[in-house]
Amino acid sequence: MDKLITEIFERNKSKSNAVPNKFLTDEFIEKLFNLLYVNGIKQYNNADDIETELIFIKKLFYKLIKSENINDEAAAKTWEDFYTELPLIYTNTLLDAKAILEFDPAAESLEEVLQAYPGFYAIAIHRISHYLYTNKYTLLARLFAEKVHSTTGIDIHPGATIGEAFAIDHGTGIVIGETAVIGKRVKMYQGVTLGALSVAKENANKKRHPTIEDDVIIYGNATILGGATVIGKESIIGGNVWITNSVPPFSVVFHKSEIRIKSNNPFEEQINFVI
Repeated sequence: MDKLITEIFERNKSKSNAVPNKFLTDEFIEKLFNLLYVNGIKQYNNADDIETELIFIKKLFYKLIKSENINDEAAAKTWEDFYTELPLIYTNTLLDAKAILEFDPAAESLEEVLQAYPGFYAIAIHRISHYLYTNKYTLLARLFAEKVHSTTGIDIHPGATIGEAFAIDHGTGIVIGETAVIGKRVKMYQGVTLGALSVAKENANKKRHPTIEDDVIIYGNATILGGATVIGKESIIGGNVWITNSVPPFSVVFHKSEIRIKSNNPFEEQINFVI
């Protein structure tokens, strides 16, 4: 046991506090998400209440950013840049929520989407994590993404580029890779994978994941692979398809099913059972 304690201590000492605290990350995400979208949980009577909450969120952000071994001045600049970008992120996430509301007949109000839809939660946090990722806070961005993954079952790499009005319905099992590019007004169902054809490490700096153009609908459990694969605008990708080549605009891709009516002998070929 002494050896284990020593090894743990030495490993943590060698990190020099350069790793963001996962628990603080989770708290920051929940505080910011609730402030932006679910403020009915905590009633803000006036602007001062919102400002007080923002000060607390800012302190959490400082602690997370400071884990990158930057000084106070750099941390303050990072917060100011993030806070300046936040209105645009907020506007874009509301477009996502409205797209979900318009697309899903089961959604009855915008508030329902904001508070109860895992797809919206995943998109909203992704837009924040993507900002952090593009500003070189890659580990912190990954912690944001993994918080979403563990909460919703939706795995979106923070490097993925996603256009406005992105709608995820159900969402569980969706995987979107680091170099995926998704256009505007794309709609996606559960179990979709936008993945790579190869996971070789030497391809790390290449585009490995597909491009989805504007106004595409991708139904459940479709798998689309490859950095050169482009799904053309306004295409419909059916459920359970496997795509490794580009699809022209305005296409419909689906598996053709076959229906046979049962006869007195439902099995045309002999089936041997071994017990």
